[in-house]
Amino acid sequence: MLVLLILVFAGLAFYKYKQIKTGMAMGAKFAPPPAAVTTLVAKSQTWQPVLSAVGTMKAVNGVTVSTDLAGIVSEIDFESGARAKKGDLLVRLDTRQEQAQVVQAEAKLELSKFNLARQTDLLAKKAVSQSDYDAASAGYKEDAAAVENAKAVVARKTITAPFDGELGIRQVSLGQYLNVGAPIVPLQSMDPIYVDFSVPQQEIGQIVIGKKIRLKADSIEGEEFEGVITSIDSLVDLATRNITVEATVNNPAAKLRAGMFVKVEVLLPEQKGVISIPATAINYAPYGNSVFVVKEKTGDDGKPAKIVQEQFVKTGPSRGDQVSILSGVKAGDEVVTSGVFKLRAGAPVNINNSVQPGNDPNPKPPDT
Repeated sequence: MLVLLILVFAGLAFYKYKQIKTGMAMGAKFAPPPAAVTTLVAKSQTWQPVLSAVGTMKAVNGVTVSTDLAGIVSEIDFESGARAKKGDLLVRLDTRQEQAQVVQAEAKLELSKFNLARQTDLLAKKAVSQSDYDAASAGYKEDAAAVENAKAVVARKTITAPFDGELGIRQVSLGQYLNVGAPIVPLQSMDPIYVDFSVPQQEIGQIVIGKKIRLKADSIEGEEFEGVITSIDSLVDLATRNITVEATVNNPAAKLRAGMFVKVEVLLPEQKGVISIPATAINYAPYGNSVFVVKEKTGDDGKPAKIVQEQFVKTGPSRGDQVSILSGVKAGDEVVTSGVFKLRAGAPVNINNSVQPGNDPNPKPPDT
């Protein structure tokens, strides 16, 4: 019975051994089905690199017009939001008292003029002393200065536009008493207009006066403005280590407003021979970024097949959906652009390019 049991167990063990060996042989022959991927042939392109920053629009000339003398508003000669020319009347304060002082000063001046003329005649006849003539001459000059002073007070109560520009919202009313320095209306010179933005100190070498820029504002959809750098600050901010740059932008339609937030791009020299691929083609990993390049291989059945080869790459600047490749990919390589997460070196692939991932240098995603 013991011998029979040993023979039975030995037979079962041998049978199980044959099953496992057969399964291993079948597993060795099994090949996973090719993974479906999309590909793109890498090409050499010309790129326009840019240095991006956030900017703020600023008027070339911008003030809030105010009065330097107190008084009551007697006349308002502008409309809110209108365009003003240099010298246009904006507001006139009540000057009745000052006008009376002008008349009074002119009357004294007229008397001094006659007195000086008489003293001149008498001096020629040696009928008066030189001191009397000098006193009359000084009195005439003093009265003339008093007239000019009275007229200057009247002029200071007549507020005009100091330069051409766009008026803001009126802040005074007829009959209102204004203290010294009271605001009347904002006035901004809008064409051309400045944009101020900051760049890191390590980028100062790429910023020179005369370099072109372009800017966009979220509030002005579908329109792009161009300008040139006209000034660079002489001081680097100690807190941020940034330097402020000022550019001048043409603004004939006055669409850009002072204080507006904009996106600024400084146009750097063009780069030729740039190899770029979609960002979806890159397999990002802590040990290094890589891509899968499609290669031709003869299969076991003697037919040509496509497999992938993993290649490590060094990435450069990006532009929209595209990433530039500094090394690892050359022009003409067929690179897998989607499905890289499921690939391994040497894996067979089935290429289906009916639907391609995004590869737009200036993508415009829908507003969600």
